[in-house]
Amino acid sequence: MKKILLLTGDYAEDYETMVPYQMLLMVGYDVHAVCPGKKKGDTVKTAIHDFEGDQTYSEKPGHRFQLTYTFDLVNPEDYAGLVIVGGRAPEYLRLNEKVLEIVRYFFDKDLPVAAICHGIQILTTAGVVKGRTLTAYAAVGPEVTLAGGNYREVPPTEAVVDGNLVTSPAWPGHPAWIREFLRVIGIRISQ
Repeated sequence: MKKILLLTGDYAEDYETMVPYQMLLMVGYDVHAVCPGKKKGDTVKTAIHDFEGDQTYSEKPGHRFQLTYTFDLVNPEDYAGLVIVGGRAPEYLRLNEKVLEIVRYFFDKDLPVAAICHGIQILTTAGVVKGRTLTAYAAVGPEVTLAGGNYREVPPTEAVVDGNLVTSPAWPGHPAWIREFLRVIGIRISQ
């Protein structure tokens, strides 16, 4: 069975963790959901980010998400693709050198990567966006530009594809983001 690595952490966005995890299971992947400092069976607290007409998103308590694999056992060579979720977790996950090494491995090997919302902060810190076109939550756009990437502002329901990289501004883009990631990893869904 093919495996996908999903990086998450405490206060990751709930939908951005649960939905891609469940969708990838549905199409037959073994998804190793991991968080630095945690092992299989541990949980992370998630947060629900909502768009209610304020100048930024609001945050509400989400669910406890159970990790399916131990971070310290991750060998990037075992995976067909990488998913990086958003929320607040990326702001501290990007401080973990092993996280950055894992991300660089996927880019060095030109393997499929899906990142959403604030998950792009991990990509900018890993130094893998230079010359790439991608989107993110609007507040992360300046980081993309500073890291040498081409930030593309798109509606939150859209996704941007640049080779092996699929990005979206936020969870309202799940249909486009997941559809494009499935296409990049070679899954075809026909009606």
